[in-house]
Amino acid sequence: MSDSKPSLDTMVSLAKRRGFVWPASEIYGGLAGFYDYGPYGAQMARNIKDAWWDAFVRSVPNIHGLDSAIIQNPKLWEASGHVASFNDPMVECSNCRARFRQDQIDASQPCENCQAKGSLGGAKTFNMMFKTSVGPVEGDDSTAYLRPETAGAIFADFDLVQATTRSKIPFGIAQIGRAFRNEISPREFLFRLREFEQMEFEYFVRPEHAEQELSNTKQICWDWLKTIGLKEENLSWYQHGEDERAHYAADSWDINYKYPFGERELWGIANRTDFDLKAHSAASGKELSYFDSETNTHFVPYVIEPSLGVDRLFLALLHSAYHEEEVKGEKRVVLKLAPGISPVDVAVLPLSNKPELIKLSHEVYGKVTAETDFTVEYDETQSIGKRYRRQDEIGTPKCVTIDFESLKDKAVTVRDRDSMEQQRVPIDKLAEKLG
Repeated sequence: MSDSKPSLDTMVSLAKRRGFVWPASEIYGGLAGFYDYGPYGAQMARNIKDAWWDAFVRSVPNIHGLDSAIIQNPKLWEASGHVASFNDPMVECSNCRARFRQDQIDASQPCENCQAKGSLGGAKTFNMMFKTSVGPVEGDDSTAYLRPETAGAIFADFDLVQATTRSKIPFGIAQIGRAFRNEISPREFLFRLREFEQMEFEYFVRPEHAEQELSNTKQICWDWLKTIGLKEENLSWYQHGEDERAHYAADSWDINYKYPFGERELWGIANRTDFDLKAHSAASGKELSYFDSETNTHFVPYVIEPSLGVDRLFLALLHSAYHEEEVKGEKRVVLKLAPGISPVDVAVLPLSNKPELIKLSHEVYGKVTAETDFTVEYDETQSIGKRYRRQDEIGTPKCVTIDFESLKDKAVTVRDRDSMEQQRVPIDKLAEKLG
């Protein structure tokens, strides 16, 4: 078994070849910072989101789900500070006009795009909000923004959620959704995108409990990453310094992952204080506070926010799961994805395309799909060896092979992805064995 992890190029190649991810509108040359998830990528991303929702919403009695609009009243983003200060420092090449984030280049070196020397000038601020217009006439009155984060509407809906759920502090509001940032130079595959998806919740707590709640949340998030397949040795903590934290944060931590291009942020966890609720209260004229019936007083809660990108987690899981080994003189590539995360749970594979085997294989496929919650794939093309290798590369934990003996003994062969061990199982016991 090879312990070395794949390069980014290897991952990009595998993702495209096996139907996980490829550049959006590639037939037209693509568009930087935008990707499409193929059949297996779409299912895997859905599995990731379902696992997060199950862990942080469905199984937690005091965290409630929300699905807010991508476009909100622009006053929301003015109040949050995004319109005025959601900026990155940008450097432009005077020769080719390519633009770069200041923190990603050395301005004393030649332009990495055209190699011109001395062409990189001083930094300018660049607002990353995507603008659009609402209504038939463009103008200042019709300007709106694609949301740069999913948290904004959570704060705006705080009072409505609290009232309709009758929640008492502490409680949370969670959502999964698209966000958009006009990144100056998107790069590193799925790590830095212009359109991405977030999974985050805002946990509203008493101010005096914020520090302890932050500590508790950090541990919960760390443990959950391990349950879905990330190894602890590839994870690390990074605490933001005072000059690095967002203006609203009293404390901020990142869980970093060892990507092929270095340790980078995977999951941000912050104490956002009471900044957001107070800002939206002041801007909207709507009081966003919590009434404590025990003390007969109002107070503005502090907020603990764990914010996790679906795309960055997807990339980390692919990287962590990738393994190479030699089997009978040939290289075997296998994605050892955790159960529930892999895009296919079970593959049903007839040994040949003889009609009697195809008929029985379809019966087995129907039985597994009817008696389990697994995602099942049926494949009858190419040799059985090539089909095994294909399923290994997309991370399928179990393959079920129907051969000519199956017609006689009413049993099938179940192959395990990781050990490659094969076991004969009666068809009427198959669902139980796979479960």
